[in-house]
Amino acid sequence: MTGILSIYKESGMTSRDVVDKVGKQLRTKKIGHTGTLDPMATGVLVLCIGKATKIVELLTATEKEYVAEITLGIETDTLDITGNMLNKEKVSVTKEQVEEVLRSMVGDYLQEVPLYSAIHVGGKKLYEYARNNEKVTLPSRMVTIYSLELLQYNKNKFTIKTKVSKGTYIRSLVRDIAKKLNTIGTMSKLERIKQGTFGLHDCFTLEDIENNQYSLLSIKEALKDYPMVQINAELEHKIKNGQILKNEFGNSIILFLDQNQAPLALYHTYEKDRTYLKPWKMF
Repeated sequence: MTGILSIYKESGMTSRDVVDKVGKQLRTKKIGHTGTLDPMATGVLVLCIGKATKIVELLTATEKEYVAEITLGIETDTLDITGNMLNKEKVSVTKEQVEEVLRSMVGDYLQEVPLYSAIHVGGKKLYEYARNNEKVTLPSRMVTIYSLELLQYNKNKFTIKTKVSKGTYIRSLVRDIAKKLNTIGTMSKLERIKQGTFGLHDCFTLEDIENNQYSLLSIKEALKDYPMVQINAELEHKIKNGQILKNEFGNSIILFLDQNQAPLALYHTYEKDRTYLKPWKMF
């Protein structure tokens, strides 16, 4: 079994729980997800099965869209409503102030990673430092906020819709929005509504999987935005042997299809000589 499956993750489950349940139902261990959703979060979780696990990093790198609810006046250790309360304060902000801050957040910015995350620092995951009450310097990384829109506003609670780059933590974005409003805040709801080309309308539920009411997207369909070249027997033999190829195709990345139009390999520019292509992903 090979293909891509988009699941609607319910709240209260880890992304790993979803992978395990689907893997058990489909009787395969060769399965992985393309971007963690926190247990409290819901929404699009894209799974790769069989040979499609080779393109996990490609799908993980895509832009993501979320709808998040922000509650001001509350600070927690996890930066979301499930965490332990650290501080509480009265808040007085206007809708216009919120809209102004949201506009100011669009673009690139250096985002500090949450303490409760799986990022490795000094050989340990950050959440391990948190659980052991150990001090650690939180790393920061450059992320991009492509869009940030106010959907609903009600005093100290409002809902945003945002499109972000890979590696963006919405919990951290919420914290930083609150800081710009000169207060504290926490993420009280989160739904991922899109990952790359996969939206809510593409999703199946775990119940659908149990009832065998689902369909897999092929590797070829998932990579439809990449230039494709169907090859002859001679070139197919070279590719199967992992040979570096002269780039006669005019693209930096090529998906080569075999004589049956099935994905054979992804090649990309060879760093040592950019007039050549080298193997990247073999199917």
